[in-house]
Amino acid sequence: MTEADLAMFRRYLLEPGLVGLDWRGFHDAQEPARRFAKDGFLGPDGGRLIVDVDGVAAGNVAWRKGSYTPSSYYWEIGIVLLPEWRGKGFGWRAQAMLCDYLFEHTPVQRIQAGTHPENTAEQRALEKAGFQLEGVIRACEFRAGQWRDGLLYSRLRDDPLNPQ
Repeated sequence: MTEADLAMFRRYLLEPGLVGLDWRGFHDAQEPARRFAKDGFLGPDGGRLIVDVDGVAAGNVAWRKGSYTPSSYYWEIGIVLLPEWRGKGFGWRAQAMLCDYLFEHTPVQRIQAGTHPENTAEQRALEKAGFQLEGVIRACEFRAGQWRDGLLYSRLRDDPLNPQ
């Protein structure tokens, strides 16, 4: 990620609908610059990398640390592709590459990802990237004026890339 990529992150915060179903309202457009200045979006508890397609920033992948117990942690990943890059096969590849990177450079056993029940494209992408559906998380997020369910997917270190 470079300073030039910050414009894309500001757009995520200021353009309703640009990030698809994940729009959460307007936010501080200077926050990405502060985070970039702090650690370049690469910290011990998470980070972001640009999805680069032939030298063009198509979006980003992100990860953050989570924990079910004090003695271990997992990574939760996510992806945002700009609208013109969706549906072309870049998303599942970027998520699979991110998992490979995290398994190679961190000792985690588990990587998880959530998505919306209506986001069937992301469900297919996660499955192509080696994730398995674990189940429905009821009323897990407040979006567009109401509580909505989510789907939880996971990939373990030993899982095959494409279990289908």
